Amino acid sequence: MQTNLTEVNYSPKQSSFIFSKFDHTFDVNEGSIRAGKTAADDARLALFYTLSTDENHLVSAYNQELAYNLFIEGDGMGLAYIFDGCSELRRDRSGDHLAIDLPSGHKKVYFKGGAKSNSANAIRGMSLGSVAYSEINLLNLEFVNESFRRTAAAQFRYHLADLNPPAPQDPIIKVFAERDAHWLHWRMNDNPVMTPRRLAEMEAELKKNPYLYKRDWLGLRVMPEGVIYAMFDPDTMTEATLMGDPVEMYFEADAGQEDATTMSCNIVTRRRVNGQYKFVLNRVANFYHSGRETGDKRAMSTYAAELVEFIHWCCDRWQMHYSTVEVDPASLALRMELIKLGVDANTANNNGHEVVGGRKGIEVGIQRQQNLMANGQFRLVETPDDCDYSNYHYIKELGMYVRDPNSGQPVDANNHAMDESRYAANYFYANYM
Repeated sequence: MQTNLTEVNYSPKQSSFIFSKFDHTFDVNEGSIRAGKTAADDARLALFYTLSTDENHLVSAYNQELAYNLFIEGDGMGLAYIFDGCSELRRDRSGDHLAIDLPSGHKKVYFKGGAKSNSANAIRGMSLGSVAYSEINLLNLEFVNESFRRTAAAQFRYHLADLNPPAPQDPIIKVFAERDAHWLHWRMNDNPVMTPRRLAEMEAELKKNPYLYKRDWLGLRVMPEGVIYAMFDPDTMTEATLMGDPVEMYFEADAGQEDATTMSCNIVTRRRVNGQYKFVLNRVANFYHSGRETGDKRAMSTYAAELVEFIHWCCDRWQMHYSTVEVDPASLALRMELIKLGVDANTANNNGHEVVGGRKGIEVGIQRQQNLMANGQFRLVETPDDCDYSNYHYIKELGMYVRDPNSGQPVDANNHAMDESRYAANYFYANYM
């Protein structure tokens, strides 16, 4: 059996990790963004599967789509390409998987989402030889703990995780200590696709914010000073299903070709909160695509068609008609394209000229969103595992949307979903508060 591992030019750091001995039960790759961790993970797993005598294995991420994209597809460097010619996608009673025929035996590599509160139920009863986790700090801890139980009887037990640096007090760090993790630090220059010119550009860009420089360039665990939505608690503010009596559905959008294009589906419900009936803003789904992050720059007409599809999906899922679609006033091109497709798109309130009390501009909208979170009037609602519209990017931005320590102003980064979420809060306040 010939794999395609030798056909890829890995960096010295990647090669050293991929071909190192399997003398640790738990490997953790932690470090800066775009450091080549995922490509190394995929190759390392491929080598492990050729050695393992266990049949069943698991790769996981925030949702099933990401697990497939990162581990199976891997931008042309994933398991399906490494084992091209001796593997195929299949499905059995335990779920979707990549079936691989190897000299060490037939292998099934299941790919599943692990971020939901009930994600552990999808793997209970399974017997696994290994488990891999992408961005393990975003996964549900019970899912992580259950996955370790699932490998207890493996003949050759192995776990592999990657993540960008979490805050120093993140609960996942305790998991690393309890599981005796073998930790490896990664930097952006460990990725062979990053040219010297691109590295210089990224360093100059990230140096503008001390937090992002330490976290995304140096790959260090840093407490994000001045996190704007620090009051958000994923445990108490996330629902498995929409709760309460639905009142209205509406959409908010922000757009860019290099920056992210994002649209949220928001449903207002009436429900009991802290003993009183209140209106609650539920963020139930999110279309999100970044041309810069993916390298796939799309025309606004393409985005408009995709957003219309997203709107129809939301209406079908929750069996509701929407009242309005609002777009950032600066995103005129997207609004015009939506109108061409029959969507009566309006301009969102971006707080450009608002003054309330001692606050003005976007600070007005930020305070509104903060108040909704603090008052129990904001919820994230989980989407199905096979759905492309989860709140994954929104949650990531929540943890990185910070104030500049010198000026006190919100840093103009990691704020695309934050902006349209602010527009949703503005609409909610205007109509329900």
